[in-house]
Amino acid sequence: MRIAITARVIVRTLAFAGLVGWLPVCAGESPTRHSQDMITDGVFTQGIEGPAVDKDGILYAVNFAEQGTIGRIMGENQADGFVILPGDSVGNGIRFNSRGQMLIADYVNHNIWAVDMSDRSLSVYAHEPAMNQPNDIAISADDIVYASDPDWASGTGQLWMITPEGDSELIESGMGTTNGIEVSADEQYLYVNESVQRRVWRYTLSKSGRPVDKTLFYQFEDHGLDGMRSDSLGNLYIARYGAGSIVVLSPEGKKIDEYRLKGQHPTNLAFGGKDGRQVYVTMQKRGAIETFEARHPGRAFKLHQ
Repeated sequence: MRIAITARVIVRTLAFAGLVGWLPVCAGESPTRHSQDMITDGVFTQGIEGPAVDKDGILYAVNFAEQGTIGRIMGENQADGFVILPGDSVGNGIRFNSRGQMLIADYVNHNIWAVDMSDRSLSVYAHEPAMNQPNDIAISADDIVYASDPDWASGTGQLWMITPEGDSELIESGMGTTNGIEVSADEQYLYVNESVQRRVWRYTLSKSGRPVDKTLFYQFEDHGLDGMRSDSLGNLYIARYGAGSIVVLSPEGKKIDEYRLKGQHPTNLAFGGKDGRQVYVTMQKRGAIETFEARHPGRAFKLHQ
């Protein structure tokens, strides 16, 4: 395995084999650890996060080979470096807006970066010093960005809304450790989870896109919560950090499925593949990406069509 470093882009090509299938685990069944490696151990750092798929079906994730980078996954056998963030910035969540820009939450310098995909140039999309550390981000069909903002030391968190013009508004403070965040498939709701408190909250989105009328959607009894994504039917997929699984909740807040993973520490997930049903999961301790096929395509995949 060799790494070639240019002025701004790290390139690494990988070759590996030994892929296995996945099996869903429904309530009451014994866990079966089967998953498929998309990218093998140690290619990304343990800061791997924020997977997102662009309109061309290419997968990206943060912290390829070293902290502060964005990696591009071209297929099951190769990955390379796409962007290096300026200075000491480190990315977390990634999303794509309707203009095709890649938006990256930078938890070190309280930024949301925008990447022009045509020339890989970077600009500050939003900057908010009052943020603890923008962690994960979600985006509506009309390009309103929602950012979770945990303070891990105190076990608290905040929720922010960022307009398409880059203006930030604090929606709520004094929450638990806000982490995973997602807009529902019908654009009616925003879901936000709290990792340490193991809660998933649901907000109604007003006509202006502002989250209101917060209600408890689901309470887990064990393990942590991390990234979340919605499928096209409105089911919510949640990375269960420490549990080694992706849990699926229905729009009514009922657990309807669970996918077991090889690793125990999934951080986030994204939908992609030819029909939008391939799920890519970033794995913290492994520095790897695992994958499985879901029953329905992802919300983000449908938005790109």
